[in-house]
Amino acid sequence: MKGKVYLVGAGPGDIGLLTVKGLRCLKKAEVVIYDFHLNAQVLNYINHDAEFIYAGKRGGHHSMTQDEINDILVKKAKEGKVICRLKGGDPFIFGRGGEEAEVLSKEGIEFEVVPGVSSSIAAPAYAGIPLTHRLYSSSFAVLPGYEDVTKKESSIDWSKLATGVGTLVFLMAVKNIDLVTEKLIEHGRAPDTPVAVIRWGTRPEQTTIVGTLNTISGLIKARDIKPPAVMVIGDVVKLRESLKWYEKKPMFRHRVLVTREHAGEFEILEEFGAEIIEFPTIEIVPPENYNDLDRSIDKIETYDWLIFTSRNGIKYFLKRFFEKDRDIRDLKGIKICAIGTKTAKEIKKYGIKIDLIPDEFRAEGLIKAFTHHHPLSKGGIEEGVSSELLKGMRFLFPRAEVAREIFPEKVRELGGEIDVPVAYRTIKPELYGKRLRRFLKEGRISIATFTSASTFNNFMEMMGKDAEDLLEDVTIAAIGPVTARVIEKAGLKVAIIPEVSTIEAMVDEIIKWTTKEKLDAKCKIKK
Repeated sequence: MKGKVYLVGAGPGDIGLLTVKGLRCLKKAEVVIYDFHLNAQVLNYINHDAEFIYAGKRGGHHSMTQDEINDILVKKAKEGKVICRLKGGDPFIFGRGGEEAEVLSKEGIEFEVVPGVSSSIAAPAYAGIPLTHRLYSSSFAVLPGYEDVTKKESSIDWSKLATGVGTLVFLMAVKNIDLVTEKLIEHGRAPDTPVAVIRWGTRPEQTTIVGTLNTISGLIKARDIKPPAVMVIGDVVKLRESLKWYEKKPMFRHRVLVTREHAGEFEILEEFGAEIIEFPTIEIVPPENYNDLDRSIDKIETYDWLIFTSRNGIKYFLKRFFEKDRDIRDLKGIKICAIGTKTAKEIKKYGIKIDLIPDEFRAEGLIKAFTHHHPLSKGGIEEGVSSELLKGMRFLFPRAEVAREIFPEKVRELGGEIDVPVAYRTIKPELYGKRLRRFLKEGRISIATFTSASTFNNFMEMMGKDAEDLLEDVTIAAIGPVTARVIEKAGLKVAIIPEVSTIEAMVDEIIKWTTKEKLDAKCKIKK
């Protein structure tokens, strides 16, 4: 039985440039053979039962030779596996995808090619340089910059190329920059032709320098520009100053660490120019047993209030509720309290009306909300009746296995009855943080976010003994004061804490902080 191979281009770095079809192929892959020059975050979309094989090269060091890659593709396909050969950029543009496809064809193995966005067009676009423009250039050519231009058998006809094409794009040309520029000038390209070199195009580290054919080599050396980089030669480079857009985004150069499963609330940071690096340090799973939750569901009609503090609480409670052959009609007469607008929105998906959303999204806010609306309280807890304020009221509060006890204790103190069954629990996922550690050591993560004490504590365990050092120069954002106290107890400083303990509020504060940081930097430059 023969499997199938998808030769997929992952794009140049910005994860948003991965195609929809490429993503579909990733999700159904049983084996993923991937390169270095791609955003490893795409691997988060893959079925985690898949086999991962690293075949990339970095700094000239090859993990696998091309022959070895070809052999593993054939071997896994003949085992009947669905394989995703994941390559940076486009597989058929200097990606050796054609060679791999030839081998598969020869072996009679079914394959498909899923084109990717090549760095040859993406990097210039993110630098504000159109490769063609009606007033500047109507043609462009993409060439390898690593070829020895002095060899007699060179595939490049410099005499025709130098003046016969409007815009020239060289990939991987930094090491050969002197020879490339000399050859172009020698064959008639004007020495003052504008040139741009874009390193790590489409990523937070994107660096763009602009010069001319006779100055760019010196500028590259002065700025210590190293591969990977794309070089653009032609009059279209003149448009960069007015068309650059990516580098103007308020969160350009920021890479934000998210230590929970990536939710939509963080996506706005990408709109502002940041890159999200997802490294979930908690995994949500069902409780070890359903004994307490089942008992509560069996007597559901006895409760006055059902309280949800998160979308996970709703998801896992209702999943078990329906498994017990219950339906929404069994909640008739029970009032529903939701902590936060996102939780309320999730409840409404089931056609359930919300009776109460507290102003404060913490246990203290819950107590205030229930006592404030009680007929005896007159807007607050009155002296002499506080111990009886919630007498006769029954609360069901399905929640995480480990949570604060403030609210349940206060309900009992005020005379109410409350059951607190475990609806879900969090565990530490089996992830390897090698790439994350490298990013932290290299200073490539600017902001780390923690949405609970568990996300922080698990992160510290997963990073090991030097975890504090890794976070020393990183701006830390905590979802609220409880999480912040845990972080500060570990000897680290929390710079960002929202007034309201929600991810949305934390994201807003991150945006404000980065905007202020840029303004402060501009003021220093002016001074």
